Amino acid sequence: MSEYTDDNLDQVDGVADFDAFFAEEAEPEKRGVPLRLYGRTYTLPAALPALFTLLLQRVRDSARPEDIRRLLAALFGADAPDHWTENGMSDRRLAIVLAWAIANIAAPGSVSMERAAELYDEREQAKAAGKAPARKTPAKGKPRAKAKATAKPRSSGKRS
Repeated sequence: MSEYTDDNLDQVDGVADFDAFFAEEAEPEKRGVPLRLYGRTYTLPAALPALFTLLLQRVRDSARPEDIRRLLAALFGADAPDHWTENGMSDRRLAIVLAWAIANIAAPGSVSMERAAELYDEREQAKAAGKAPARKTPAKGKPRAKAKATAKPRSSGKRS
């Protein structure tokens, strides 16, 4: 592949060459924050991988174990989810580890383990108290009219 030209620094052979651009822009390799969990040491990536960001959107609308496994593997490695479940990891602990990891990838040292646990517990308490917004809330519109009393049994409320 040819070198950049003075006439057009962002193209090589008429093609926008991001490989060359990123090679010139490269900074020294940053090392991610290490953590130990269930006897293993994991090193977080120095930046959130694109795969994680893309999968996060998918997982928000999915409870498929495969999606969650791929999301965790993007940060911790392919065998981490199995190792954690074999060691009895709870939902609470998983959420705390994820909150801590995401915060510390963005800004190492920004959130302690204790603070990640507090944030999780505060969010769960707010949900339990009904203060946390539901994921999908219906649009507020006109108040519904009271249903007329009939002899029919009550339905589940779902329309067919």
